[in-house]
Amino acid sequence: MEKRDFIGVMFECCNVYSRVYINPERNAYTARCPRCGRPLQIKISPDGSDSRFFSVK
Repeated sequence: MEKRDFIGVMFECCNVYSRVYINPERNAYTARCPRCGRPLQIKISPDGSDSRFFSVK
């Protein structure tokens, strides 16, 4: 089984948690809220955060 990089995101729009996986280009984490479909993209930067869990409004 292949290990996939992910971050944990709390989608506050629908009060639901989801894993968000890195995209194939490995330059951002992309997903949609599992309930309402709101898009999310978190870009990766060399001097970015060490956090693995985020909340989005």
